[in-house]
Amino acid sequence: MFNWQAHLEDRLFQKSRTMSPPWGPVLRLLRYPAALTRDWLTGEIDVRAMSLAYTTLLSLVPLLVFSISILKGLGARTDLRYILHQFLRPMGGAANELTESIMQFVTNMRGDVLGSIGLGFLIYTVIATIQKVEASFNFVWRVQRPRSFARRFTEYLSVMILGPILLAVFVGLLGTAEHSPFAQWLDDIPPLAWLTSALGELMPYVIVTIAFTFMYAFVPNTRVMLRAALIGGVTAGVIWALVGKLFAAFILYSSHMMAVYTGFAIVLTTLIWVYLSWFILLIGAQLAFYVQFPQYLRHGQEPVELTGSAREQAGLAVMYLIGRDYATGKTYWTATGLAAELDIPSTALAPVLACLERGGLLVATEKEQFLPARDLAGIELVTVIDAVRSRPTGRLMIDMRCVASASRVMGEVEAAIHERLGGQSVKDLIVAPILPRSSSL
Repeated sequence: MFNWQAHLEDRLFQKSRTMSPPWGPVLRLLRYPAALTRDWLTGEIDVRAMSLAYTTLLSLVPLLVFSISILKGLGARTDLRYILHQFLRPMGGAANELTESIMQFVTNMRGDVLGSIGLGFLIYTVIATIQKVEASFNFVWRVQRPRSFARRFTEYLSVMILGPILLAVFVGLLGTAEHSPFAQWLDDIPPLAWLTSALGELMPYVIVTIAFTFMYAFVPNTRVMLRAALIGGVTAGVIWALVGKLFAAFILYSSHMMAVYTGFAIVLTTLIWVYLSWFILLIGAQLAFYVQFPQYLRHGQEPVELTGSAREQAGLAVMYLIGRDYATGKTYWTATGLAAELDIPSTALAPVLACLERGGLLVATEKEQFLPARDLAGIELVTVIDAVRSRPTGRLMIDMRCVASASRVMGEVEAAIHERLGGQSVKDLIVAPILPRSSSL
């Protein structure tokens, strides 16, 4: 890395944290667009947005079929058409044609026509899309553990059922308010009529912002602060609106280029717009993550690892915290909570937790909460250290050729650790501090 680049990053991400006005607040604010730009250029966000765009095109029609089947009894099918048209509106004149084509596909799609295999494939594409969205959000939020199968089934099903209903209710209320006597009275007053017209134009973007905020708060398999989700949702909503205006202008002024692609132009523009929408959504998720965890701003997606001694200390600290609060029933720790308590990135703590699990010292519940795998009095401290030091972390392990002198030194280190901590358990660590043995004085 060039010296000037390292100096710039150090000044922007580190020194700005304690810098006084006027430059301190400015640099602290600039950290966020700088980090997002770096992640865009060097990270996987762009690739994941492309993958989601492809999957979305496969699952759009079956997802609409599922939603319409739910909304059919509510008489809200026109609301779903309105939402789809607003999403495709930046495509200009092609938005009407594409909306009608998709709705025609949805109308023609019936279970007796598809058959069991076709219907099963469509259901699979919807579930696969939701899983891929969760995987992308977990990547952004550095979540190592996806939802369990039981949680995926119940939570995915809840979103697929309640999501269309809430959208229909929201859009229906807007339509009722728009045609209410009060709204008609406002239309008779020119200044207020202009205001209501402007609010009507902004309403689709408000819906998008609310949807983005909900996804940032719900989809990642971790606890997301409402403030972080809201900042990410509002920012992504504004960017989506601006990019939509630019994309519509591009479509309008590139009619000659579209003529070259003829009938394929609508497919091309749809793919580009879906990709841009997913990219903006993931950028907003990355911003929400940085708002909640600003300590990641400098490192981004670069892997962060603990030193050997820090791993051992983290293993003991994790067993202490979990064992202490499990005994009192006060707190049940998650990976995110433990990382926050130890003030380290969750990606750095994940290998330690994996070693403790593989060593039979911890067990994870369905809610991704960690509990002691057995009685604390039966878990020796040397067992905790051995698990963190010698258990595989999921990476490929290799054997090395031993050198006699080095092996002798490491053997003496191991013997000293066992002599110092032999017979002392995690329960002893919780009840009282570890005192030095007389033999070591």
